[in-house]
Amino acid sequence: MDNKIIDGKLIAEQMKKEIAAEVAEMIDKGIPAPHLAAILVGDDGASQTYVSSKEKACHSVGIVSSVYRMSDKTTEKELLDTVEFLNKDPEVDGYIIQLPLPKHIDENKVIQAIDPAKDVDGFTSVNAGRMQIGLPCFLPATPYGIMQLIKRSGIETVGKNVVVLGRSNIVGTPMAILMSRKGIDSTVTMCHSRTKNIADITRNADILIVAIGKPGFVTADMVKPGAVVIDVGIHRIDDPSSPKGYKITGDVDYDAVYKVASKITPVPGGVGPMTIVSLLQNTLDAAKGKFYSKE
Repeated sequence: MDNKIIDGKLIAEQMKKEIAAEVAEMIDKGIPAPHLAAILVGDDGASQTYVSSKEKACHSVGIVSSVYRMSDKTTEKELLDTVEFLNKDPEVDGYIIQLPLPKHIDENKVIQAIDPAKDVDGFTSVNAGRMQIGLPCFLPATPYGIMQLIKRSGIETVGKNVVVLGRSNIVGTPMAILMSRKGIDSTVTMCHSRTKNIADITRNADILIVAIGKPGFVTADMVKPGAVVIDVGIHRIDDPSSPKGYKITGDVDYDAVYKVASKITPVPGGVGPMTIVSLLQNTLDAAKGKFYSKE
């Protein structure tokens, strides 16, 4: 394997084996297997694909999976009633609400209705607040996955300059917080669409984490030679020369940046597999009552 490539598939498989072993141990002791539920509203193709891959991943490690499929005509009240039902269901350890939701539903209102002890996406204000002040909590799956990639790849973080491109609550903001924590000890700069002279800032990065949502945004001249580059983006681009008619690409111009980086995540096969395995880890932690009492 090319030691320049940070292989998310390989690291995710290692984590899956660890999770499967813990789940098997629980079952041997007569403890029910962890149960992850998902609420899917409407028929968005990408959301359906994502939920089915989560179901497969659950089955591969012995976690029970269920999906509540709701029409895109579902009212906000009907969705909130389902959230309340899952909050109270003792058999469900954790659940996710697949985003985006239809426009007539207030996404924020629905997310904040999730019981923080079952919020395995780490999106509620309780989990976000606990993360902010360094208390144990469910971390959002993508940042959690990236932290595992960095740790398990032996990437040095102490005193390093980290630049995060993107400020979303799902990736950019949590990454900036986590990379500055004690024990990680990086110096973090966050950039976004309004940042001026962005290339001057990215060229100072020892570790560049890119979640800006624009295909091929980061070019080789924006990257310091020897930097570690983590590409969070995933885009489906029309490509008539490909057998499928499209190609999957990230926020980084991979072929060009590969030549200057010391380590880089591919797309696909980098951050993506880590996001799903981190959700499984959060579900296992929820079943064990790791952050919140099960009483």
